[in-house]
Amino acid sequence: MNKKTILIDLDGVLNNYKGNFNNEFIPEIKDGAKNFLKKLSMNYTIKLFTTRNKILASKWLIENGVDKYISDITNIKELSWLYIDDRCIRFDGDFTNLENQIKTFKTWYS
Repeated sequence: MNKKTILIDLDGVLNNYKGNFNNEFIPEIKDGAKNFLKKLSMNYTIKLFTTRNKILASKWLIENGVDKYISDITNIKELSWLYIDDRCIRFDGDFTNLENQIKTFKTWYS
């Protein structure tokens, strides 16, 4: 079976990041993230999308027992079926609507 690929952002999606970036520390895993990845990995190929250091991100995945659900780590927007991120806006074809969404955008933890 050829699974579709999903890129999932690390900070603010899988962990408890709240905008206080520290280059040497990745916040604890978010409640429910491990179970979510386990379920999702049954039907999709999951890649971790992060600008963080790849070695640090790999250690975080292993320490939290979710490395088996992630096929790769990338900082490149690769060809994917879906992107999951806490800092994104879905373009619906309407630039006026997009401009309004940009002006009023807030992260879920703002």
